[in-house]
Amino acid sequence: MGLQSAGRLAGILVLAAGLAGCLDAKVDIAVTSPTTARAVMTQEMGADFYAMIKTNAAEAKSDTAADGEFCATGTLTENADGSATCVIIENGPFAELTLGNEKKTVTFTPAGPGLVRVALPTVEMKGEIGVDDAMDEETRQMIEAIFTGHAITLRFSGREVTDTNMALSPDRTAAEQVIPFLDLINGTVALPDELYAVVRVQ
Repeated sequence: MGLQSAGRLAGILVLAAGLAGCLDAKVDIAVTSPTTARAVMTQEMGADFYAMIKTNAAEAKSDTAADGEFCATGTLTENADGSATCVIIENGPFAELTLGNEKKTVTFTPAGPGLVRVALPTVEMKGEIGVDDAMDEETRQMIEAIFTGHAITLRFSGREVTDTNMALSPDRTAAEQVIPFLDLINGTVALPDELYAVVRVQ
């Protein structure tokens, strides 16, 4: 695979949620009080793709972390099979939770006494990933081979979820949405303009 193709794939992976360069990603946000939350983002990258990203980064010979560098923040674990896992954990006030981004992508707004509305816009996510970009056949086949079976999983939780447009857990304490990467890239996934959950914390 040439560096030009590698660069194309790296560009496709830049998401509004800050999920750059991953093949599977899980974002788990637990609202812990009316003003605070705990956010955990776990990114899993397969061995072949991780090797490609490392080679591409080495060729760039950058003295600083690139915008799309895998696990520029967080804890990186290089696994025995050649794959890599990146975990970012943040605790604290809503304004401080960025999940490794320069700007906030998940919003927290009061929704009544003891209630917090957690939301993630999807319109910008779909635009950033290149849904509307024209792909040549070689790139499309490469993308399908790499991303089939991989997804982004979003989970918002708290004492109780009172309203959501995501899948509600049986105990009503969490809401979850699984977004297949390939469907997102191809523009075939049906997503609302934002994914949200209203969480009771008191």
